[in-house]
Order: sequence, then structure tokens, then C-alpha cells
Amino acid sequence: MKTKDLSINFCGVKCENPFFLSSSPVGACYEMCAKALETGWGGIVFKTIGFYIPNEVSPRFDNTTKEATSFIGFKNMEQISTHSLEENLEALRKLKQNYPNKVLIASIMGENEEEWTKLAQLVTEAGADIIECNFSCPQMTSHEMGSDVGQNPALVKKYCEAVKRGTKLPVLAKMTPNIGNMADPAVASIEGGADGISTINTIKSITAVDFDRCTALPVINGKSSVSGYSGKAVKPIALRFIHELANCSKLKGVSISGIGGIETWEDCIEFIMLGSSNLQVTTAIMQYGYRIVEDMISGVSHFMEEKGFDKLEDMVGIAVKNIIPAEDLDRDYVVYPKFDDEKCVGCGRCYISCFDGGHQAIKWNEEDRRPELIKENCVGCHLCGHVCPVQCITKGEIEFKENAKERAVVI
Repeated sequence: MKTKDLSINFCGVKCENPFFLSSSPVGACYEMCAKALETGWGGIVFKTIGFYIPNEVSPRFDNTTKEATSFIGFKNMEQISTHSLEENLEALRKLKQNYPNKVLIASIMGENEEEWTKLAQLVTEAGADIIECNFSCPQMTSHEMGSDVGQNPALVKKYCEAVKRGTKLPVLAKMTPNIGNMADPAVASIEGGADGISTINTIKSITAVDFDRCTALPVINGKSSVSGYSGKAVKPIALRFIHELANCSKLKGVSISGIGGIETWEDCIEFIMLGSSNLQVTTAIMQYGYRIVEDMISGVSHFMEEKGFDKLEDMVGIAVKNIIPAEDLDRDYVVYPKFDDEKCVGCGRCYISCFDGGHQAIKWNEEDRRPELIKENCVGCHLCGHVCPVQCITKGEIEFKENAKERAVVI
């Protein structure tokens, strides 16, 4: 199949595709970014630069596992770039010179207005196409930087204004998820002159505790600290925030760059349907390398062909209208589970989960080793289907509740 046209306009900048490296270790120097661009990424968000040079710890990563799955969530304790400002600016200049048709986003972080303005000037002169303001890193050792700033709408607005004084380029404000309502700082950033929003950054976390050393992981000389959590495990949280921003009346028409748990082409589609016109990736690259973008390009292209989409922008935000307040959901019917006896392996997981964690709506036929529905107890929660290891339980009969009007429903 011929690859679909995945080009899209993001913050007024034409991108050959929406797939970008996020500001992280995967795009920390010229050589890494050049390799990624050669592989097919539409652009890169260079690892955050500033006047501040961090002194990093070792080790600095940990991950969350489950049974045979080795990598569900990923914790990192890195701050911004450890290279000098001069080295980073030279890398930006070289990238733009050698890859003029790729999109270069410079991520910056200052400690005061003067630094934000000066950094904006410097990366503009170096050839950046867009500037991303990092208001969201949760492990900065300075409280004048990172997520402590991103939780303060007044500071977000002030620093966006400072950045706009130093550039005419489009500006992204990168939001922190370590907040109840992301719309408040997001709106403040637009009021301060930002042109778009990127989110989410990592979530403050403790992934595990070392029983012998009685501290969190990773262990640094017997101690540890709270730091950022990412990977597939944070995707549901990222999607919630993307929807929140896309659904905010004060942010209508504002470009969104989606970040958080993107590993597959299906993940890409989900972020796009909820309002992201640009996608940033880190942990998938850490696991599978830069060539994961080939799967994303192929998968999204096939999806568009199958569903009849000619342009990527036609999919942006199409799911937003169908996610409504809980009080507006249709509560007039029950969807009962349907058991496929031929696929069933007789493990009993559905019975145990329903009896101990549900509504005691499954009877276990010990002779045939098969589940049997107790319809009068079933509320249609479908816990049974979610725990089934072979996915032999699907949606079955629909029954309307008493006094409810029967009608066609979509499930």
C-alpha cells in the first residue's frame, strides 16, 4: 500500500508527519537527532537546554513490571541537558543546516524572566522552528524551574510573555500533570502569548521500595527521591489531560502536542482522535530504537486507508465530542456478557473474579469446566471479560431496564 500523506500543519509549521522525539535523553545531541531524522521522524524536540547545568545522579532509572511484562512504567531522575549551552546551540545550528526540511523544536528552561527571554533569542538565532517552554520537569533541584513553575498559572503566563519578547517563533508551553486542573496554566500560557500546548510531562512517583535498604528505587548511596514516571502506564492519564485541553472552550483552535506512553501506531491514533496534531515519543525509542517510527507511519497509513481518511488533520479531535460528563451517560440498559465455550480454556478466572470482586453472577460448572451466567445477579460490568486470559467473553444481549424505552444503542 502507498503510504498516506501524513503531513500536518502544527502551530503554523508544516510537518512531514506528526512523529517527533520528545525532549529527553533520546534527543540529547546532534548525532542522536540526526540518526532519528534519517530514520523517518518528522522532527525533534531537542533535550531541554538552559543556563543551568545539572549534576546528575547514578543510577537514574527504574521501571515497573507485571508478571512476564518487563516494562510497563519507567521512572527517570534526569534533569535538563548536561551539555553546555554553547554545545547545544551548535547542535541546533548543525541540525537545521543539515536537515532544513525537518522541524526543529528547541526546549528551553530558565530561572527568571531574563533567562527565558535570552534563551528564546539564542535558539531563534540557532535556527529553531518552534520553541517549547519546559514548565513541567518534576525532578529539578531548583524550585525556580520545572513543575513547581508549571503549577503556578501566574508564573506560566509571565514566563511565556518573557519568551515572546525574545522571539517571533511559535511557542509551546509544556504542561505538568502534577496538578488537578491543567486547563488553568494552559489558558494562562495562551494569555501570555504561547501558540500551543504540549503535554504530559512525567508524573511524580515512587515506583518501588528496596526492602533491604529501606528506600525507593533507584538507590543512590542509600537514598532516593520522588521523580518522574512515564511509559505505557501513564497513557490513560495523558489521554485524560489531552481531552481536557481539547474540550476547553478557552483553548479552542490551540495546537496540542501529545506526550505520554506512545509506543504503537494505535497509541498514535488515540492521541490524534483526542485532539493532538503532533506526537512526542521517548520510552518507545528507549525500548525499540528510532525505527519504531516506521511502524507508526505504516500503521497510521493503513488505518487511514481502511477508514477512508485522506488527510491526517481530518482525524484530529474527532473523539472529543463523544466523551461526555458521567451524569449525561445513557444508564437505561444492561449489556450481558457472552461466553464462547469453544474458545474457553476452563481456567475459572472469570468465576473467581466475579464471585470475589464482582456481583456473584457466574456459576461454575465443575463437570464441564465452563462458566454459566446467573442473569438476575449480573449488572453488566464486564469484569469477567477483562480478566479472561484468552478473551473468550464478549458483549452479548442488551436488556433495557424497567420503564426504559427500547431503542438502538451503540456499544
